[in-house]
Amino acid sequence: MIFKLEQTDTYTQARTGSIITEHGIIETPVFMPVGTVASVKAVHQRELKEDIKAQIILGNTYHLFMRPGLDILQKAGGLHRFNGWNKPILTDSGGYQVFSLSGTRKIKEDGVTFQSHIDGSRHLFTPENVVDIQRVIGADIIMAFDECTPGTADYDYARLSMERTHRWLARGYERFLETTPHYGYSQTFFPIVQGCVYTDLRKQSAEFVKGFDAEGYAIGGLAVGEPTEKMYEMVEVVNAILPADRPRYLMGVGTPANILENIARGVDMFDCVMPTRNGRNGMIFTEDGIINFKNRKWADDFSPIQEGTGCFVDEQYTKAYLRHLFVADELLAMQIASIHNLAFYLRLARQARQHIQSGTFAEWKNEMVQKTMRRL
Repeated sequence: MIFKLEQTDTYTQARTGSIITEHGIIETPVFMPVGTVASVKAVHQRELKEDIKAQIILGNTYHLFMRPGLDILQKAGGLHRFNGWNKPILTDSGGYQVFSLSGTRKIKEDGVTFQSHIDGSRHLFTPENVVDIQRVIGADIIMAFDECTPGTADYDYARLSMERTHRWLARGYERFLETTPHYGYSQTFFPIVQGCVYTDLRKQSAEFVKGFDAEGYAIGGLAVGEPTEKMYEMVEVVNAILPADRPRYLMGVGTPANILENIARGVDMFDCVMPTRNGRNGMIFTEDGIINFKNRKWADDFSPIQEGTGCFVDEQYTKAYLRHLFVADELLAMQIASIHNLAFYLRLARQARQHIQSGTFAEWKNEMVQKTMRRL
């Protein structure tokens, strides 16, 4: 993987760049749709490419390990061939999913023993076998196994958790270096910065992961219950330390406003289930604000979902029709809303890139943050 830093904004830390992988080029800033179980929920590959214009999607190590399983993925020739996506893929290590199973997992120095949410079977994830699993999945960018602490964790727990994550990183990176890709193209390994909401821990963690001289870095453990301003503060602390010539990936974030504010703080890559999850529940994000399509006020609004976006569903369907589909529990409602929201998120990232390039990012960002937070 090669990262080319192209331009940095005059008034903020926002920047543009290009991530070059063997499955294609990713222009940053970028939002990455989440395809947890080898599928972005309710969205076809054609729509991902043509309407949403996705450059890269995510898979999840925990869920893919559970189903369809490594045997099927290896026989298929990796995730790209299994799901038919011929562009870049990133896999989360599964750390967040494992640690969310708080009632059925045990954390030890060796790794984490957990119980499957599907059939109750017990499994062990270690820093080493998580690398092995991601080799089989075959993503272009793979993550280190880490412990994701909640945003409300106390200092002592956050410190012990961070130190364990660092030890696991050293083991995982060694495994990455001593193994090779399975399918004839290269893979890139990202360490993850932890440290909860504590400035000194975030600084320690950023300095530690920086020492691995990786091709890119992730920032984890944010948007997990801490105040929004704390998230922004921690991102500023970390990005002041991470190398400027490597991509920075903020994991699991977030609202349109979160994305814009963190682009301004120097983040390049984002993912979040919010556009699809909220969309399936009737919440639509637009350039003018947030719409809840289950509200009665949209029942006789026959204007398009949103005009001038270039997204097929925005022009094809009216607000009244989409509300009808939600009220009738029609599956098409979830599909339309998911496509719209993902297209909006990716368009927002592209617009940010254009404004950074033209020198108008700061003013545009401040306006868009206010607009996208409004309830319509």
